[in-house]
Amino acid sequence: MKALYIGIDIGTTATKAICFDVHGNVIRQVSESYEMYHPKPNWSVQHPQEILETVLNCISEITKGIQPEFISFSSAMQSIIAVDETGKPLTEAILWADNRAIEIAEELKNSERGKRFYQKTGIPIHPFSPMTKIAWLKEFDAEVFSKAYKFISIKEYVWHHLTGEYCTDTSMASGTGLLNIHTLQWDDEVLDFLNIKTEQLSAVCEVTHQCKGISDDFLYIIGGGDGALANLGTGAMNKNCMALTIGTSGAVRLPIEKPYLDELMRTQCYHLMDDQYLTLGAVNNGAVILQWLRESLLKTDQSFEVLFEKAEKIPAGSGGLLFVPYLLGERAPIWDASAQGAILGMQITHTQAHLVKATLEGILFGLFQITEILLPDHEKRKQTKVMASGGFGKSELWLQMVADIFQMTVETSQTIEGSAWGAVLIGIKSLGIEISNENKIGKTFFPNTANKKVYEESFSKFKRVYSLLKDL
Repeated sequence: MKALYIGIDIGTTATKAICFDVHGNVIRQVSESYEMYHPKPNWSVQHPQEILETVLNCISEITKGIQPEFISFSSAMQSIIAVDETGKPLTEAILWADNRAIEIAEELKNSERGKRFYQKTGIPIHPFSPMTKIAWLKEFDAEVFSKAYKFISIKEYVWHHLTGEYCTDTSMASGTGLLNIHTLQWDDEVLDFLNIKTEQLSAVCEVTHQCKGISDDFLYIIGGGDGALANLGTGAMNKNCMALTIGTSGAVRLPIEKPYLDELMRTQCYHLMDDQYLTLGAVNNGAVILQWLRESLLKTDQSFEVLFEKAEKIPAGSGGLLFVPYLLGERAPIWDASAQGAILGMQITHTQAHLVKATLEGILFGLFQITEILLPDHEKRKQTKVMASGGFGKSELWLQMVADIFQMTVETSQTIEGSAWGAVLIGIKSLGIEISNENKIGKTFFPNTANKKVYEESFSKFKRVYSLLKDL
């Protein structure tokens, strides 16, 4: 019987469990979704127990009738939960999209201490980071803060339930704003600022860390963060590749060999393993904006496939309609949690299809704005391929729009679920198994030069809107 490997991807809106063979072929997969809650303005949370039950359901379903070599994990990053000594949550899982710490972040960002923290951690000062969320708890929920035995992510919560350990890998830890990206240890100055001890955080381990389950026979591999694993899983770990992921949020990521820190604090830096790092920018406003458009603005039951078919008939530039999709504030490159969305250029001739096309364009403009920072040299950009992953990689319309807006060649992997496959590759490395991991290209999309000028003009307007409307 051939060996089977399972990757679990704990996402923002759903958990996916995917069973692969050693060549990356998908044998079976299951997924189960859950809610993101907004109990107060600027709050975005989830119930830890709901996520845990979903992960356990997915493991139970995917392992029916099989005994995998291991189960390895990928997870959305930047969540934080305060737990007591029994492991019981004292808070909800406070997510990357939660902006309650906006005032704390703004004050710290403009200080010398904030600039020093960025140079140490590689994480911009912004409400998305667990560091600012812990600072908020210290200031505004002193009772919970004083009772907290540990501050952990949703992935650590699941890992603790399965293995009994409090561990976090360097990939996840490097996104918290608490880890020194140079030493890969919790930073003493940051912890002193928060008035917490190293013991209140999980032990930092390598992504290949493994442990037997405490109530089952499975071998668990801790794996990493979804972004870094998407690079690994789609083959975007060489200097001529840039990974682009759009799920609920979105990101562009370039592999590098040592930490990189932007002078203007516009980019993030994550560790994967050994001398493999990523410089990147992540946006809050990915496919969640499409969901908002369909449910709240268009108020339609039409599927995204139908809406995309309509949008495909609309020329590039959406007839002058421009959508700046900062509905959840924004991370890179503006790092402004109070930023707001705007729809400009609306005319009576614009239709539902124009709105959908403008939304797709707006999301990509935000990601291209980061790409310009990561790859400022035009010639270097032309020589770099975009490796696409995430749910958007199933839409040929959107992928061609990436090629046209970025004016870069776009490739998809045959394994669209790059983060789950990346987790499996980490597990295979953990077991010391040698495999030939040649990324199998799915489809390739080349830039349509006929759309180059109109997208350059639209993008130029997009970049001006935020600064013009900021003071309003």
